[in-house]
Amino acid sequence: MNNKRTVLVVEDDSGISNFINTILMSNGYNVIRAKSGADAVMMITSHCPDLVILDLGLPDMDGSTIIKFMRGWSHIPIIVVSARTHEKDKVGALDQGADDYITKPFGSAELLARIRTALRHAEYRDAAFDMPATGVFQSGYLVVDYNKRHVYINNVDARLTQNEYKIVALLSRYAGRVLTYDHIIKVVWGPNFSGDNQILRVNMANIRRKIEKNPADPQYIFTEMGVGYRMAEGG
Repeated sequence: MNNKRTVLVVEDDSGISNFINTILMSNGYNVIRAKSGADAVMMITSHCPDLVILDLGLPDMDGSTIIKFMRGWSHIPIIVVSARTHEKDKVGALDQGADDYITKPFGSAELLARIRTALRHAEYRDAAFDMPATGVFQSGYLVVDYNKRHVYINNVDARLTQNEYKIVALLSRYAGRVLTYDHIIKVVWGPNFSGDNQILRVNMANIRRKIEKNPADPQYIFTEMGVGYRMAEGG
């Protein structure tokens, strides 16, 4: 069983990327790497890393675009590593949702300390999010009762299985935001689940059959093709 943390390094300078890779690998981290923004987006959605180290000056897009993309659905820690030293660049990245900002050049000890801090903060935050929700969520005729752990449609129990309930409850807690396939699988089936997305698709088909008037044209849970699912906002 591999419990190493996975870090995505988004850096187009091969020298810096190799330097960071060496530091992380020698300190027990799994490392995946991207040289462009497009590659980074693909890896973030497919691998769901534990932390992202992000250069702002990428060849195809500004790193701030990736920060905005991630913060639309994820709390994965982001540490910006950039040659930009102006205060407005730092403030801008942090305001957009980056967890930390390191200017180049930097030392290995500083980088590792920042990573440990970001991961520790993420653990505290995730622990808070994982606390059992209470009360109800309602969107149209759909009601998720967190206390009873049941989902109702038109006041009738949808009779979801345990995993189906977990999926709907998770999506409802982040209503309006896209959750990736990998993120949902990690939460529902555990971080060491080794299967593909098929098990999630099968569960989602069953959920829609139970809660949607027309599963082919859903009102409550929408598919973001190639990325994940989004629950309709409450109200």
